[in-house]
Amino acid sequence: MCNIKCIDFGRQNLKEEDVKGKDVIEVGSYDVNGSYRSIVQLLGPASYLGVDMKKGPGVDEVCDADDLLEHFGTETFDLLISTEVIEHVRDWRRVISVFKHILKPNGVLLITTRSMGFKYHGWPYDFWRYEIEDFRNIFSDFSIERLEKDTSEPGVLIKAKKPASFLENDLSDYKLYSIIRGKRIKDAVAIDIWLAIVFSFLPKVIPTFLRERIKYRIR
Repeated sequence: MCNIKCIDFGRQNLKEEDVKGKDVIEVGSYDVNGSYRSIVQLLGPASYLGVDMKKGPGVDEVCDADDLLEHFGTETFDLLISTEVIEHVRDWRRVISVFKHILKPNGVLLITTRSMGFKYHGWPYDFWRYEIEDFRNIFSDFSIERLEKDTSEPGVLIKAKKPASFLENDLSDYKLYSIIRGKRIKDAVAIDIWLAIVFSFLPKVIPTFLRERIKYRIR
């Protein structure tokens, strides 16, 4: 899922040397309103594989983001693209770690996601909001080539390269902003899953006082 700004970010920042003759994976490739596939294919990749949690347009193989390493192995791809995915995964540390390890040395990742101020949008869930400083910290073990805000709606976009001598940073104590809790927390626990389900399917019947109590906001 991409907006125009996300598409433009990929078009401007993905270079021929990032793609030509390379193996590309797109995580969260279900094409709802835009994809990088056509942009990347014009640059001549050796392969392009779209994966998502369910079948649909743009999906070549069904696989959860959490399971990519078990499915494909480490250091398998030269370029990883993931647009509008990581705000939806419960265990963001695991998924981002998987992204880092599935890339070959000197591989490139390009990620877009949402920031504070963007409304709740369950697909099927919605947990996190990332800011520029979050990405600086989370990808401090990569060489960040481009990092910017989405100027069309609250979000952040990054292109970064995995160093040949990659040493993963420790994010075990890092806190992200939870759209469910309305504050930064370390982990989404069982109650967050329950609330995400409720907010996804029954937002109109949740009493206002309850939404305020847990600092949940629907805009």
